Amino acid sequence: MSEQATVPARRHRWRTVDIVVASVLGVTFGVLFAVWNNVVYATVSAPLSGSPAQPVIAGVWLIPAVVGGLVIRKAGAALYTEVIAATVSMFFGSAWGMSVFMSGVWQGLGAELVFALLLYRRWGLVAAVLAGGGAGLAMGVYEVVVYVSTYAADWKLVYVLSAVATGLVLAGGLGWLLVRALARTGALAPFAAGRAQSEI
Repeated sequence: MSEQATVPARRHRWRTVDIVVASVLGVTFGVLFAVWNNVVYATVSAPLSGSPAQPVIAGVWLIPAVVGGLVIRKAGAALYTEVIAATVSMFFGSAWGMSVFMSGVWQGLGAELVFALLLYRRWGLVAAVLAGGGAGLAMGVYEVVVYVSTYAADWKLVYVLSAVATGLVLAGGLGWLLVRALARTGALAPFAAGRAQSEI
């Protein structure tokens, strides 16, 4: 195999620092999720309870997938970070029990698919927003099947569209801003995201 052929392979291979940082991000978000799930969510979601627009506040759960993807920039990063966050939050107790893990899997896969379609080469605001939208779409479809299967078709459509919207804005937009803020502190110096702020 030529040296040129091994360059892409090295670029996509996970380093120890990638695993460590993605894990730290996942655990950090998992702890934040635990607070959100057990302390904040019931109050914030009360006005939307029973409404097909309820997912508009759920974009918080999608942020790790976007941030993990933008920071690590390797195949699997979005999925890995989101699943770690979901798993950690589950251990703190949750009204949704073990289904939190599956939610993390689907949400992470939604963002991961977008980064994959972009060939893991685009890491700007557009990529972040699209990845957030992908995570939101996956979340919406999963929850329509698992949680609100009794909704009428039009309500299910509104539910999914609300999930996509919160993914685009909260996960995509806020996730992108968060990575920019981290890059400015120098915390992301070992990563391309920290060396090229203009790209993120």
